[in-house]
Amino acid sequence: MAIELTDANFEELAINSDKPVVVDFWAEWCGPCRMVGPIVEELAKDYDGRAVVGKVDVDNNNEISAKFGIRNIPTILFLKNGEVVDKQVGAVQKSALAEKLDKLL
Repeated sequence: MAIELTDANFEELAINSDKPVVVDFWAEWCGPCRMVGPIVEELAKDYDGRAVVGKVDVDNNNEISAKFGIRNIPTILFLKNGEVVDKQVGAVQKSALAEKLDKLL
């Protein structure tokens, strides 16, 4: 299951992770976000132990959303060693996200 990332725990769980990190920036009211949500959950199961997969609710975590300049959702960031190395904006198929994550493993 994807972990809930917040302004309070983001640095500890995402920035300081020794594994690649996938972060889904989403909101409850966002239709495309609801399409991507189950895909993100599948990635969390598929990559359990090999990558950190988390979700940031942009309505409740303004600080981290602003830090990464999130303007459109869903936005999925790929982090390695605390740095953004790839990004996907908008709804996309699981295979596209898995391909991006595989490159970081």
